[in-house]
Amino acid sequence: MNQKGPISQFIVDHYKHFNAASLVDAAQAYEAQLVAGNKMMITLAGAMSTAELGKSLAEMIRQDKVHIITCTGANLEEDVFNLVAHNHYKRIPHYRDLSPQDEQELLAQHYNRVTDTCIPEEEAMRAIEEHLYAVWKDADGKAEAYLPHEYFYKILLSGELENKYQIDPKDSWLLAAAQKNIPIIVPGWEDSTCGNFFTSYCITGDLKPATMKSGIHYMMALAKWYQEVSQTSQIGFFQIGGGIAGDFPICVVPLLHQDLELDHVPMWSYFCQISDSTTSYGSYSGAVPNEKITWGKLSPETPKFIIESDATIVAPLVFAYVLGW
Repeated sequence: MNQKGPISQFIVDHYKHFNAASLVDAAQAYEAQLVAGNKMMITLAGAMSTAELGKSLAEMIRQDKVHIITCTGANLEEDVFNLVAHNHYKRIPHYRDLSPQDEQELLAQHYNRVTDTCIPEEEAMRAIEEHLYAVWKDADGKAEAYLPHEYFYKILLSGELENKYQIDPKDSWLLAAAQKNIPIIVPGWEDSTCGNFFTSYCITGDLKPATMKSGIHYMMALAKWYQEVSQTSQIGFFQIGGGIAGDFPICVVPLLHQDLELDHVPMWSYFCQISDSTTSYGSYSGAVPNEKITWGKLSPETPKFIIESDATIVAPLVFAYVLGW
């Protein structure tokens, strides 16, 4: 167990009740999972890459405190956008006051807004498109097919982007993941800027859809990984936000149990969700963890935590505790 630094000491001393207490409980249980030799999946929804979660998540990856990541296509690409175009981003603290005309002016300037942060189209999106197109085209010409994140791994590990870095590369979680070659699952990748790029090339006939493996391939890869890893280690589930990033991978356990009839495979050994989704009518993102018991995803004994708060505040604090900061 890590010797705790000032951030960890602060939250232990001051976070005593309500969501603050849940944060400490979840962080301590996360650490207990690692001490027991268990593995951990982290899922990223929302815009956590644009929120620069890499400043803490990359170190979690380097220190083997996260072993597999599921993320949206947006989080996959936006970490790289920030890596190569950070100096061109525009921050708008008064975003709540923007008029429709203000928003239109941002569009005219080729800025795409994510809350208080605008991503520059030319310097970020189009710059990365050039590199991705090259590896897509190469694979297409060879009749090869790869998963979406594998193409990103190719361009990051080639070193071809290094002269474009505008942040310290140690703050890129995707670069850290590529260097460690940890598995990444990206369900619904088509719902992303780069997914749209790829689709446009398929529509024009420049690329073939078969060059990009799909969500079915991701679920198959996850099922294989889960079976192999769970033979020697239990696996925890740390969910940031809701949506497909969490919904997709947590289903692998009932798939293995109910569809493949592999009853010996253990359930998830830990569950924590950071979310501002409230429990309401049919909202899976806002469902309490016990609902997952009825779907065969968690057991009654699984340590379960919900932290109802802003993930951009909470996740770095949990990671700081686990890292001993």
